[in-house]
Amino acid sequence: MLKGTVLRAQNSFFYVDTAEGIVATKLRGRLKKARIAVVPGDEVELELLSDGTGVIERRGERKNLLRRPAVANVDQVVLVFAACHPDINEVLVDRFLVLAEWSGIRHILLCINKSDLVTEGAPDLQKIIDSYTAIGYDVLSLSAQTGKGIEKLKRTVTGKTSVFAGPSGVGKSSLLNAISPGWYLSIGSVSEKIKRGRHTTRVAQLLPFVDGFLVDTPGFSATELADITPAELASFFPEFRPFLNACRFNTCTHSHEPGCAVKEALNQGKISVSRYTSYLEMLQESAARKKVYR
Repeated sequence: MLKGTVLRAQNSFFYVDTAEGIVATKLRGRLKKARIAVVPGDEVELELLSDGTGVIERRGERKNLLRRPAVANVDQVVLVFAACHPDINEVLVDRFLVLAEWSGIRHILLCINKSDLVTEGAPDLQKIIDSYTAIGYDVLSLSAQTGKGIEKLKRTVTGKTSVFAGPSGVGKSSLLNAISPGWYLSIGSVSEKIKRGRHTTRVAQLLPFVDGFLVDTPGFSATELADITPAELASFFPEFRPFLNACRFNTCTHSHEPGCAVKEALNQGKISVSRYTSYLEMLQESAARKKVYR
């Protein structure tokens, strides 16, 4: 039985990186009946057929699953934003961080690209960096254009499966090219093997990189909060967690109730106003969806 890692899933085919090269495979019928899903990042065992294609017989145990976009066995999520052009939007950053927390990935790295373009009068980048560092996130200020921070980013992703995601226009592709020169050439090579055309990021794809993988994705959509319930939302804000069990009411939404430990922490400066404002905005959206679904 041949073993390998699923690089890509598209049109019912799974392209698996094996010792025999990249093999186009399909899922064995019994796995379909058992509703065993296979996504990029999964470790699988397959039977190699005479025509060079394969059939996946078994999916290995997962250590985790990034839910959107679906990628298995992820070591870290690298969320990329721009310091300017477009200016960094902290509310948008918070939404992406919640989505990453929701997926249960242990390490989240916040990268702020285009730091070389920051000019006088722009948002205070260091203040923003310090605010997220204080919460416990690793934050890296860098520039794909000048090379600032690229070596540190390269060391961080070496030997790991790292998913890069973020809104459009922030320079994600430029960063990937900076840490792995010839990125698009490599993608072109993989695409040729799996009979794809020019590279456009529509589905998640793994690209081997120094004992690990870089994962190019369509990026999270900031609107993809639909599956997060109002009751669980607060748990995806790390600085809220120490206070969640200290509220007067077990059903506290941390918005209007008396005896709320989260609001008390806010008043004491232990939770930032901007983060709490982001929470309230997402809570309102989640509650509104719940009413509609009823």
